[in-house]
Amino acid sequence: MLIAPRATAQGQDFSKVTITTTKVSGNFHTLEGQGGIVGVLAGPDGTFLVDSQFAPLTDKLVAAVEQISPGPIRFLVNTHVHGDHTGGNDNFGRLGVALLSRDQLRDRLAGGAKPSAPPALPVLTYDAPVTVHMNGEAIKLIPVPRAHTDGDTMVHFPSADVIMTGDFFRSVGYPYPDRNNGGTFNGLIAGLNAVIALAKPSTKIVPGHGPIVDKNAVAAHRDMALAVREKVAGLVKQGKTADEVVAAKPTADTDAVVDPGGSSSERFLRALHADLSATK
Repeated sequence: MLIAPRATAQGQDFSKVTITTTKVSGNFHTLEGQGGIVGVLAGPDGTFLVDSQFAPLTDKLVAAVEQISPGPIRFLVNTHVHGDHTGGNDNFGRLGVALLSRDQLRDRLAGGAKPSAPPALPVLTYDAPVTVHMNGEAIKLIPVPRAHTDGDTMVHFPSADVIMTGDFFRSVGYPYPDRNNGGTFNGLIAGLNAVIALAKPSTKIVPGHGPIVDKNAVAAHRDMALAVREKVAGLVKQGKTADEVVAAKPTADTDAVVDPGGSSSERFLRALHADLSATK
């Protein structure tokens, strides 16, 4: 087994993180540790993973996968570029796992001030829907343009009746169009609409963070986001600055339910202000 990098990264201590495994449907499981939720489709053809969390957790993730299935980990797709979903790429790449992503995501990993090492870069990229046939499942990799980032992918497991969204949908906290990485509010809403259209009433929707939900919860999240946007749009028309928008507390009616920790509303409001100001 690969020895993962030191137990701290980005100022965090991962030594005491435990991985929780949940059987969601059939041969599909989720792993939760620190960072984004990892998806696991296991079976006789090997294992397909969704996202890689942080690098120091690779050994723990691999051990959790081996408890589900002893077969090799063959493929790993990244839902978007952020480090809590791609941080383990280098480790998995060195283990011989084939990494997959949108073209835009690979470009961002390969570029920037600190380019990722070659083993961390996806070897198969796409910007149109792709199907991976494994373990009796036709896994659909569906591009979601310019939503949370410009390299988002929705992953649909039709037989398991599961959709993984990455961070363009979170069932806790407000949404976040990350403009620094190509995200837009309109793209984010389009992604939520795509999930709602694809999902059946029985479909289990696995967000980037938070509890698994159904399509009704995604629709409610979308409607909430649109309502907040309308409030912010009115403030932008009045010439309010980003600080003034935050001070006006346009999310006050929903904070207790959506953002009880109070950690995501300001980020959402500032992103909305920037998005709306750029399109005035």
